[in-house]
Amino acid sequence: MYFEKIDEFENLEMTYISDFSGGYISRNSELFKHIELNKLNQFILEKSVYGTPIFKIGGGGNKLLILSGIHGNELPAQIANLKLINELVNENLSNTLFFIPFAAPKSTMNNERTFNSMDLNRSAHIENSVSNLIVKAAESLKVKFVGDFHSTALNSNPGFEAIFSSKSPSPESFLVANYISKDVGSEIIAFDFAGSSYKGAVEDVFNLRGTPAVTCEVLCPFGNVGRGTVEKSFAQMKSFLSYFGV
Repeated sequence: MYFEKIDEFENLEMTYISDFSGGYISRNSELFKHIELNKLNQFILEKSVYGTPIFKIGGGGNKLLILSGIHGNELPAQIANLKLINELVNENLSNTLFFIPFAAPKSTMNNERTFNSMDLNRSAHIENSVSNLIVKAAESLKVKFVGDFHSTALNSNPGFEAIFSSKSPSPESFLVANYISKDVGSEIIAFDFAGSSYKGAVEDVFNLRGTPAVTCEVLCPFGNVGRGTVEKSFAQMKSFLSYFGV
């Protein structure tokens, strides 16, 4: 994958995962009112009109992916991802960080869980779905570990703040989940084998293909931004990076 250097932001590079998933993030009024309209965020929103952008900061060291927006109506993590990019864009990092703040901007625009009626967290194994393209892009970039950040509502799955992980075939998934749990207090949900409960979750597909991954959830009504939820998701992301010394 070819990353283009962004002259306006010295340490930032970007390319696209897909060119058919774009959307106008600003049309999601609930999300948009929580985004600081600085130069960097405006740039990211503009690029999201044309597809699913992936951003790169740093070089060398561990290659890590921070992913959010697999479900377009799970808003806190998408906002937190933007905040994290803003915090790190001017840092001289010894690791390589990739960020996908809006996995499917069209879904985020519409505040919808699905993309064209497809649940991207049940279809990462389906050839050329958006989530499958994300998996293949991360593999081509030799990403070492993936953090997929979501939110969950009461009476849904899991319905409480948690970290999904598995112990096999990528055991570091569980180790990272345990680290984040001890750091920020999110409950661990650990499966003995990835994908044993259902097929196609991004985290499971990564783990099954040999790239350790976790899914971090904060508790928030779908389509909304609850008080403190962005901060909690941001803390999960920071803890994930801390495990790798970032």
